Amino acid sequence: MDRYDKAALDAASVPPPEFRQNDGSLISTLKTLLFFTILMIMLPIGLYFSSKIYVFEGAYGLSNRDSYFYAAIVAVIAVHVVLAMFVYVAWNDGSRQWHEGKQD
Repeated sequence: MDRYDKAALDAASVPPPEFRQNDGSLISTLKTLLFFTILMIMLPIGLYFSSKIYVFEGAYGLSNRDSYFYAAIVAVIAVHVVLAMFVYVAWNDGSRQWHEGKQD
């Protein structure tokens, strides 16, 4: 029993590791995630309605049914573009942090 108490005291005397050095990268990551979350919601919806009303019904004179179809295609393409941008930014940010952390 004394061994366990001694081990617990030894573990308690060791100061906890500092996580404050990672606060900057965590905040940066959360800002990036929040930015792309807002972009993922707003861009496809905005492009859907604006392309439906102004481009497909206004400029091209398509019917209501056809404009729904083409506007949905525009929104899906916007979703894929935002996802590709997020993957690109996350990949570059991760490789940059890996190179910074690997300095010997």
